[in-house]
This record gives sequence, C-alpha cells and structure tokens, in this order.
Amino acid sequence: MKQLICVLGMIAAFGMTAQSNSELTKHYEAYYAQMKKQGDVQGVINALTHLNVLKPDQGRTDTLAYLYANGRNYLQALNTLGIEKNATDSDLAVEVKAISLKAMNQLPRAIEHYEELNKRTPNAYLAYELADLKIQTNDAAGAATHITYGLANAKDDMKRAFYETQQPYEVGLKAAFTYLRGLVELRKDQNNLDGAMVYINQALNMDPNFNMARISRDALENRKKQAAAAATKN
Repeated sequence: MKQLICVLGMIAAFGMTAQSNSELTKHYEAYYAQMKKQGDVQGVINALTHLNVLKPDQGRTDTLAYLYANGRNYLQALNTLGIEKNATDSDLAVEVKAISLKAMNQLPRAIEHYEELNKRTPNAYLAYELADLKIQTNDAAGAATHITYGLANAKDDMKRAFYETQQPYEVGLKAAFTYLRGLVELRKDQNNLDGAMVYINQALNMDPNFNMARISRDALENRKKQAAAAATKN
C-alpha cells in the first residue's frame, strides 16, 4: 500500500512539474514576443535564455549567440556556442564564431570558421575577410589566392567599410582587394616598397577617398625617404 502511495505521489509530482514547465514556457514565449515587439534586445536575450533552460533548442541558442555578438559581447557569444568547428553547425553559428573569434584576436581559429563559411557559400566578401586575416597571420600565398578570387568576383557596386577614422567610410570592394595586393607584396618582401606602392596607388586611383590606403602610401614613402637618407650618409 505504501509503495502504491509513493508511486501515485511521484506521478502527481511529475504531472505538476510538466504542467509548471509548460506554463513557464508559454509565459516566456509571450515575454519573448513582447520584448521583440518593443525592440528590447536585453529582454529578448533574457527570454531566450529562460526558454533554453526550459526547452533546449539549437536554433534559439544560435539566435542568442548572434544577439550577444551583435552587441559586441563576443565572449558571451562564444560561451553560448563554443569555439569548436562542427560540420553540423548552422551558417549563423559558424558566422558568429568567426566574427567573435576575430574580434577577440584569435585569428587562426577565426580563419577556420571563415573557411567553413566560404566552403559552404563562397563569395567576394568572405574572400576579403580571409585574405585580410591571412595577411595578418603571415600567410601571403593563402591571402593571394583569396584576393585573386575576390577581384574576379567582386561587383562594381560592392563596398567594404573601414573604421580607422572617427567617421566610418566605405570604398569599392575591388579597390579594397587591390590594396590588399599591396600588403601581400610587403608580406613577401618587407623591402619591396615600390612593388607594394604600385597596388596601393592603384587602389587610391580606383577610390580617392580610401583613407587607409593613403595612410599606408604615406608610410611607405616615408620609409623610402629614410632609406635614401641612410644610403646617402653611408
């Protein structure tokens, strides 16, 4: 008799828990919808977190990580998704990992995820990201491959944003790739200033407002002057 009472008690408790979870899920689904309607990002994050505790869902997890990354909370994004490369990851998850790892200066790991994205859906924008990252990690040959692809596939209306000035600006993607060609020449040979300047000047001719290219050209010209002055003294 006691065993029967215990079993019935466990069944009742389980039913109450299931009902409670169901009610909480409905509550947070309604809360999520309302926060989304109000444009309250933190409210949306809170709702998704509660929903994932009550009813885990990979799509919600990916969205949650995206919201963290979009708010520049890159560590939280990576804590949500992990940093491993998984073939089963959604495109959104791979993109969030790539962007977050790049922002945290984990460039080799970022490259892994950008390469996965590029394998799934190759395009000129991803080629630029990979070329830029490979220049920074001293892979000049790898960068050159992506630059060649990018120049062949970039359209005239494609733009690339730069942020080194107080006011962000955009330049044509082809000009941006041409600028990277100059940087690749320097990675191959730090003394090949003239070879690098050929491409950097081409980039400036393509887009005269390309401030980053102008800064690089001025720096190279200054190096040439210093080298000439040192040679004269000797």
